[in-house]
Amino acid sequence: MKKSLIILAIAFVVPYFVQAQDMVDALRFSNIQTTGTARAGAMGNAFGALGGDFTSAAINPAGIALYRTSEFAFTPKFTYSSVEGNYMNTSMEDNKYNFALNNISYVTSIPTSNTSEVGLISLNLGIGYNRVKDFNSYSLAGASGVTSSFLDDLVENANGEDPNNGWSDFYEELAYYNSDNNSGADLMYYDEDAGFWRTDIQINPFDQTVNNHPVSQRKSISRSGSMDKYSFVAGLNFNHKLYVGASLGITDIYYKQSSTYEEWDAQGDIPNFESMRFTEYLRTTGTGYDFNFGIIYKPVNEVRLGASIQTPTFYNLHDFFHTSMYSRNNFEDGGITDDEGHSPYNNYDYNLETPLRATFSGAFVIAKKGIISVDYEYVDYSNNKLRKGGDGYNFTSENQEITETFKSVGNIRVGGELKATNELSLRAGYEFYPSAYKSESFGNEQFKSDDRLMTYTAGLGYRFGSFTFDIAYRLTDNIVNELPYSAPYTSIYPQPSPVEYSALNHDVIFTLGFKF
Repeated sequence: MKKSLIILAIAFVVPYFVQAQDMVDALRFSNIQTTGTARAGAMGNAFGALGGDFTSAAINPAGIALYRTSEFAFTPKFTYSSVEGNYMNTSMEDNKYNFALNNISYVTSIPTSNTSEVGLISLNLGIGYNRVKDFNSYSLAGASGVTSSFLDDLVENANGEDPNNGWSDFYEELAYYNSDNNSGADLMYYDEDAGFWRTDIQINPFDQTVNNHPVSQRKSISRSGSMDKYSFVAGLNFNHKLYVGASLGITDIYYKQSSTYEEWDAQGDIPNFESMRFTEYLRTTGTGYDFNFGIIYKPVNEVRLGASIQTPTFYNLHDFFHTSMYSRNNFEDGGITDDEGHSPYNNYDYNLETPLRATFSGAFVIAKKGIISVDYEYVDYSNNKLRKGGDGYNFTSENQEITETFKSVGNIRVGGELKATNELSLRAGYEFYPSAYKSESFGNEQFKSDDRLMTYTAGLGYRFGSFTFDIAYRLTDNIVNELPYSAPYTSIYPQPSPVEYSALNHDVIFTLGFKF
């Protein structure tokens, strides 16, 4: 399947029919921001050197070894998200509310018989769940007087002008009217005199450079689902100075996307054409596993240093995909006609290997009243690999595009905590995740290199006896640039302008914990 998230003026090799996976799928499931408890969330999830919180199981499993007692924790999350789409100086906005379980965990601390505080002090074991990505959002974008068209790329493919793409049952087949089975949207037709395909939106299809009548355009996208990680963790405490840990992570993926794209002739100037609508549905499900190894060292009581390595996550994924196209034309000889075409249902299995992640952390304890913590996470997104298509397809071209398009990044997480009283703690943090896209690829600039995500966090915690209550507020500002539809390969056709989506997520997270 084609994606609206592609590089401007570059048509990637996207195999049709049963192979439909590409670099956008790889990035979607590898570009994650770990979340968990409210305490960690309020401190920017900078817990690679701190530990004592189950969120660390997904960052540095050595943090489990810092528990002195057993603990059960439960974390719900309430989210309000708004997305503003800016397309050709026209802004549209949509929003969504969502409630989810962000974390549930249990850790037990098993002391050894060693009473000297030297050597192995304790073995800690943990099992739990953290949400690592939330897909839930609505977005909307549109503009008037647009002279590029969704149909440009389809006509180019039908005419064989793109060496990488051709006729597809999910796109081109739906756009023309097939009288044999009375199906198709009748939006493009074959001009027998000229010997190529064209549309009524085109003003001058016989010229070297195609110009189109202006149209109004609108695209809405509904996304839902999540990536949820179940962790099994073990940690060892040596001398209360050296902590080591390891974990097995099993990540469950459920992703669903429904999009509707529309074009219409608002001025009534286009012969025959009145409007068209194209819908896509994608559902991805699957499971992956990874291993994580970490260490935390306290050279002095005030300083903690941490490092961890997470192996690639090995996913087995399944895609279910289909498309539909609808049109309204007003022909001189037939009047107003409503037509439609529907693709077959596409089911496809494949594997994905996400990149290795390395995290380096440091924390400083200030007069037993405050903590400052920093995590630096290294990820090379160009090491994503698609593998083992259900029909034996090897994704060689797609993996080459991933290597050429993506880069390594350094994600930053910073957090602080102030112990205001023996019971009350105040917290704040910041997270920054740069774009995974290179500034240049295949000799062309990439507009998606300007993508980025920043999160501002604050919260507090209250401890009374064996119970803890934490609350966090997280504001995530995410800028994503996307094309509203695929760009033609050649310069003969008009090129679409990108949409800048500005998403603001407001998360309120609560954690109730019980130590025993």
